[in-house]
Amino acid sequence: MSGGVERAPLGSLNVTFLGTASAQPSSTRNHSALSLRLGGDVWLFDCGEATQHQLQKSTVKMGKIEKIFITHTHGDHIFGLIPLMASLLNGSGGTTDGSEDPRLHVDTKTATLEIYGPLGTRAYVRNGLAYTHTNLGASYVVHELRLDSDPQGDDFTAISHLPAECTFGRNIQQVNGCWTDIYKDSIVSVSAAPILHSVPCVGFVITEAPVPGKIDPSKYVPALKRTKTPMSAMRQLQQGEDVVLADGTILHGPPRRDGRKVVILGDTYDPSPIAGLAEDADLLIHEATNAHLPGIDANTKDTDTYKVVEARTKSRGHSTPQMAGAFAKRIRTGRLILNHFSARYPGDDSENSKAIMNAIGGLAAAQYGQDVVCATDLMSVEISFRDK
Repeated sequence: MSGGVERAPLGSLNVTFLGTASAQPSSTRNHSALSLRLGGDVWLFDCGEATQHQLQKSTVKMGKIEKIFITHTHGDHIFGLIPLMASLLNGSGGTTDGSEDPRLHVDTKTATLEIYGPLGTRAYVRNGLAYTHTNLGASYVVHELRLDSDPQGDDFTAISHLPAECTFGRNIQQVNGCWTDIYKDSIVSVSAAPILHSVPCVGFVITEAPVPGKIDPSKYVPALKRTKTPMSAMRQLQQGEDVVLADGTILHGPPRRDGRKVVILGDTYDPSPIAGLAEDADLLIHEATNAHLPGIDANTKDTDTYKVVEARTKSRGHSTPQMAGAFAKRIRTGRLILNHFSARYPGDDSENSKAIMNAIGGLAAAQYGQDVVCATDLMSVEISFRDK
């Protein structure tokens, strides 16, 4: 963790969709952003315009944000980053002449906020803060995921480190086409891979470390009672440890089981490069920008066919529901949630909107083979364990 504090076991793992729009927001969908709550901590994935307004409307605690992951630098995924940083890190516009501003003397030995993104993320943040004269009262660091074709040392800006920017930001190089364990502690890790879009784009895989297995008390309690062993020994067994009883019997705790895995993709017309990292995920979040919905969506053109819509969608770097469903089936994910919808698909509770979104989910489900959920703004989903 950026603050050097050991992370507690997660318990709850929850996704809240803060913005589900593609390109342009609407009255019912904000620009792209979602939060992942890991117990009491919060990570953001993308930060489109007005993300902090969405946070204020949600149950996500903004002050708990410790990391922000940017999938790509298109404006609808990053324009909200600097305003959010100013709020999180006590930003201001400086002081009048002669007044000392403590924000110019920030301790940057550790980072209060960590940001991960592709090449250009650091330059965007540095220039945005510099040219808006925003001084931050707490530190941040930007780590960039560099493609093999990227310059390895150039930050795309002539502006040097700002007072609140830590100097230990990494340029993380690809190994075998991926960025493995860009963050890792004893509880959770993050890996990433490029996915195909109209600009460099990244998908992220969040993996929980193995957790204690399910314990069946009936297998242990009789032996504990027989040997008058304190029931507190059940805590050791729950952690998978062995307990030696007074008569020499050894009780073996249940083996640990796989932790949960969440795959969060940015915009893409083909996420194949991340397939290996994403296999057997508990949850896949995949974009579905455009769909062919004759008889359901009044905006459907008479000349459109699915092939026409698919080709047009791919040409803009995006996916259809069928494409998302096929990838979900390919990686054997436990659940699929669609995200990043065209402004033509509203996210309200009207019957027309529900019909459209049910149809989009159905198109993906036909390829995936399971029910599919279409995200709406401020929708929260708990990620549970599944038997694998």
